[in-house]
Amino acid sequence: MMEKLIAYSDSNLLNSDPVENVEQLIEHGAGAIELLMDGCFWEDPDPQIVKLVEILTKYKVDYSLHPPVWDINLTSENKGIREASFSEHKKAIQFAPLLKAKYVAIHPGFTYSPVFSKSEAKKRAREALSRLNEVARPLGVKLAVENVGYHGTSIFTCEEFVEFVTGFDDTIGYLIDTGHAFLNHWDIPELIRQTQTRLLAIHLHDNGGTSDDHLVVGQGLIDWNPIYESLRNTALDFKLVLEYRQGTALADLQSSKEMIKKNLRLR
Repeated sequence: MMEKLIAYSDSNLLNSDPVENVEQLIEHGAGAIELLMDGCFWEDPDPQIVKLVEILTKYKVDYSLHPPVWDINLTSENKGIREASFSEHKKAIQFAPLLKAKYVAIHPGFTYSPVFSKSEAKKRAREALSRLNEVARPLGVKLAVENVGYHGTSIFTCEEFVEFVTGFDDTIGYLIDTGHAFLNHWDIPELIRQTQTRLLAIHLHDNGGTSDDHLVVGQGLIDWNPIYESLRNTALDFKLVLEYRQGTALADLQSSKEMIKKNLRLR
């Protein structure tokens, strides 16, 4: 189903009505959509769930879910923030089967100060993911662990990220974020090769090498040709998600999709 291989995140429509977002993204060629559960329309999602499921399941698209990003940290130094972060991830996991979502993205956490222990953060990340897995497994929900953090806030090296996910059962897989990997100087084609058997998604976006800009593919400094080559050598049974910054034109999603299809030699 190549028309659903390349997905759109609604991150460029942040803080807008998710139903309207889905409708606009479909109008611009979306066959698959990753919903970012952040902003004012997700302030109190519980009462909205029944309504959203009723409306969103009418559209012939694949869904995936991304729990809130801002103010969320599963490995926070503050226990209250860790538990609130766990609760928000749990809500997304419970929402996922109602939408038949392909996966839920998981940010394993950050260390925001060099005085905080990365070893302790990794321990907390493992504990949180184990708890989330107990929620996800009986629901048949896949968890896609994303490489997050840069400028010292990432709790993993590239090698540690790969090893971390392999320590869990196959309910849990990888989500490679190209922008974050580039900022941390990771070898993206090699990372794709190492994770491809459990790869659930790749977030595609660009940056200038200093901040997480979420630019349109090709507008930053990432060398995409080796990435395209690596992707051409995989089975492509995961999602390629265009995750662009707020305010990016919808037409840029559509043109990026066509460019990527061309570079991957897809019809």
